[in-house]
Amino acid sequence: MRIILLCILGSFLLSFLLCAALIPLLKKLGAGQNILSYVKEHKNKGGTPTMGGLAFILAASLIALAVNGFKDKPFLVSVAVGLGYLAVGFLDDFLKKVRGNNLGLRPYQKIIFQLAVAIMASVYCCLEGLTVLRIPYTKLFFDIGWGMFPLGVFVFVATVNSVNLTDGLDGLAGSVSAVFFCVVGVLVLLQGQNSGISNLSFCIMGALLAFLFFNVNRASVFMGDTGSLSLGGFAACASLFSGNALVIPIAGIMFVLSSISVIVQVIYYKKTGKRVFLMAPIHHHFQEKGHSEGKIAYVYSLVTAVLGMSLLFPFV
Repeated sequence: MRIILLCILGSFLLSFLLCAALIPLLKKLGAGQNILSYVKEHKNKGGTPTMGGLAFILAASLIALAVNGFKDKPFLVSVAVGLGYLAVGFLDDFLKKVRGNNLGLRPYQKIIFQLAVAIMASVYCCLEGLTVLRIPYTKLFFDIGWGMFPLGVFVFVATVNSVNLTDGLDGLAGSVSAVFFCVVGVLVLLQGQNSGISNLSFCIMGALLAFLFFNVNRASVFMGDTGSLSLGGFAACASLFSGNALVIPIAGIMFVLSSISVIVQVIYYKKTGKRVFLMAPIHHHFQEKGHSEGKIAYVYSLVTAVLGMSLLFPFV
């Protein structure tokens, strides 16, 4: 319990300090967000500093490394993957700022990196024997061997993009991710598994709670792709390396909903020229319906918490 508290409180405090120091620096550097013209509800957000993910990801990583050390391979690979995604997200955000629009890295450049990391991480799972697949709501698990390779590639690409799509409203991706990592951290502990993965999850949770002080409506800073891509990478690693890949569609249902709404919207529009939702991802549809950003973030987090807690019942 002391270690868990150290992870949460240590990451919270460091993240809070880094966020407080980073925001004025980002403002001074002119690292403001370019707002899409068709999202009329966000027109007053132009110029809000982005790349806030630098603060909470670095805080979580540093505290996790201080707590866990450098001996736990799955944990170290998770940190490397998360920081790798942070670097790519930062480059994407940086290019957007330099070009003065929302065109950062090209889609094919992002997917090449995502596939490369997904393939390496999935091969790592297979070579290291991290091939157990646990069945949600039971204590059953199966070793799927190299079947983890295609599953891992899919989980990485799907999770990273889903978290990225969810980052569209103040406090939304941050609050949902905080709950998600709390659930994963507790679940891994109850399963008697790798404490490094659990500690990392709690560190990310604590760091995100501090970030939300600056990110809830009206946000003083956005996480940007710097934060959302990294969170997706960490979420995929924590789930895959602990054998809990099948937990993502449940505890991460709101991430999944974001992706599905975009896929449905695109396919339906191409076939009919009409839209299913007023705007996709679906959180923008709810916003167009008149719901506040705070309300949407609250409901998303509540649903994540309820479904996440339901996963713990077999172990308590």
